[in-house]
Amino acid sequence: MVQKKLPVRMCSGCSEHKLKKELVRVVRTPEGEILLDLTGKKSGRGAYVCPNLECLKKARKAHRFERALDCKIPDEVYDRLEAEMRDAGNG
Repeated sequence: MVQKKLPVRMCSGCSEHKLKKELVRVVRTPEGEILLDLTGKKSGRGAYVCPNLECLKKARKAHRFERALDCKIPDEVYDRLEAEMRDAGNG
């Protein structure tokens, strides 16, 4: 029996490779909106981060989402992402 290969992605904060389902996806939609994609199914360009505020802060400081999503990300978007992550119980 052939085992199915599990998708692995790199965290934008700590740069560790983890299973895709263990990470939270940050997506730039075709309309240019930046969202936290907890399902991992929204359409658009995605970047991944561990579900903790520490990795989100590291990724923000190093502008890793801006590079990965190829757009400027306003501070209020980062603040909203942090609030959403906190609300999801991943602080």
